[in-house]
Amino acid sequence: MVRRFYGLPSLTALAAFEAAARHGSFTLAAAELNVTPGAVSRQIKAMEDDVGVLLFARKARGVTLTAPAEELYSALATGFARASDVINSIRRGDKARNVTIACSDVFATMWLVPRMPDFWRTFEEITVDHLISDNVKNFRRAEVELRIRYGLGAWIDETAEFLFDDCLYPVCSAAFAERHQGATTADLSDLPLLNVEWVEPDWMGWEEVLVRAGVASSSANVRRFGKFSVALQAAMADQGLVVGWHRLVGPLVEKGELVRFTNLVIPAPGGYYLTWNSNRELSVAAETVRDWIRKLAAQERDAPMPRKGK
Repeated sequence: MVRRFYGLPSLTALAAFEAAARHGSFTLAAAELNVTPGAVSRQIKAMEDDVGVLLFARKARGVTLTAPAEELYSALATGFARASDVINSIRRGDKARNVTIACSDVFATMWLVPRMPDFWRTFEEITVDHLISDNVKNFRRAEVELRIRYGLGAWIDETAEFLFDDCLYPVCSAAFAERHQGATTADLSDLPLLNVEWVEPDWMGWEEVLVRAGVASSSANVRRFGKFSVALQAAMADQGLVVGWHRLVGPLVEKGELVRFTNLVIPAPGGYYLTWNSNRELSVAAETVRDWIRKLAAQERDAPMPRKGK
């Protein structure tokens, strides 16, 4: 048998590995590839036999990459993304006027999408596609030109441009605030707290807020949610307190759909950034969207922020 030129496992096995690594699940990888989970498992096993190391640690709720597999996944994801870039460029030719922008569900819902009508009126010739997910593995570089993300501004192979900072404060419904009138920051851990189990490591939840506020949290009554938007709905339904991010919940507070609870204000440790692939030149359409977001960010930075409290 003639040895493959690059000495790689089969492309079928590599595709199965990349999908399983991205999803953290053989089952989800199989659904994407339109094969059975057993077929994915066999491809992975063949790769492990080929390279001589385990690639996945099998767990009850999915799989996680081993250390050698992390490096392999990074290389494959980059290669597949670059190949996809080239193929999509060939398909589009020079007439591409579509721009895909990625961000979290809550940022899209509460900040970006409400501002999009201004863009449509000004730039009718450009189509903006939204890739919305709270799981960063769903953002494939091949299809994402721009991304808005929260963090500290340093991501591998991404150019990051600061947009604006944020601050946090407890919010709830007016009825909940009325029932607990007179409560102070020290009382927060005794009240029902609605926490968001976020996938971004820099997202701040109730545990860190209470620590920063100097409030003991060992006996806190916490309910957990997978999405910030759902936690906000629960808060508006009088079910408890949410950590409100001012840039996102400010309009709801202005309309009275939520109210601030106590005078606690904590500066967010990170900021919001606009990022793009450092290894790929932005299209003219993407540059237009970038410049429009820059203008909005400047307006946001000029808006007054709540003062620090206790």
